[in-house]
Amino acid sequence: MSKPLVVITGAGSGIGAAAARAFSAAGHPLLLLGRRIERLEALGLLNVLCCTADVREGDAVAAAIATAEAVHGPVDCLINNAGVAPLARIEDQNPAEWRDLLDINCLGVMNGMQAVMPGMKERRHGTIINVSSIAGIKSYPYHDAYGASKAYVHALTEAARRSVSGFGVRVMVISPGLTKSEIESTMLNSEAHQIWAERGADIGGGIEAQHVAHAMLFSYQMPQDVIVQELVITPTAQEY
Repeated sequence: MSKPLVVITGAGSGIGAAAARAFSAAGHPLLLLGRRIERLEALGLLNVLCCTADVREGDAVAAAIATAEAVHGPVDCLINNAGVAPLARIEDQNPAEWRDLLDINCLGVMNGMQAVMPGMKERRHGTIINVSSIAGIKSYPYHDAYGASKAYVHALTEAARRSVSGFGVRVMVISPGLTKSEIESTMLNSEAHQIWAERGADIGGGIEAQHVAHAMLFSYQMPQDVIVQELVITPTAQEY
């Protein structure tokens, strides 16, 4: 029996790419969304559709999902992973960076959820995993707008979980601590990047993205009537 479709945003690197490998190894067909289609295709995974649909564009996300569903059947799991981290103090940051950050980290998550939730509710089955950050729970230097965007993801997840739990649909949030990925490439403030890098060096550079991916796969593979509502995963050495 074939396994159901899984959709992963921001799948070209880091946690998204690791999730693609983990869910593919578990036998799921995948729809991978990312900025660089060559990175998605370079993963070399079987039974995969790759698309450069921008998560900020709800219609494009919905169209990509509809195309994948026509091939593989309904989406059973959406992993909202796409995100950026232009760290800075709010008083020093270019407002254009806020808008881009909020569009991707907040509205991008909502666009994905809106595209799959009606079908999941109708089928009374499905799982949404929103990738947040420990910065959405705790405050860190230079994480002003970024931390706020991840707190938004937490609040959105909680609200959505309550609204669809009666339909048998699961909405969960995973909050990684420092994780080895390419997200640092979106950090444009040199002082913020230096502090972030020094902190990372103190705790061994962070956990491997594959461990976050395996935690997501474990949570998804629980019976549908069981939900890991929230999961925080960090390096053991990360004290705060």
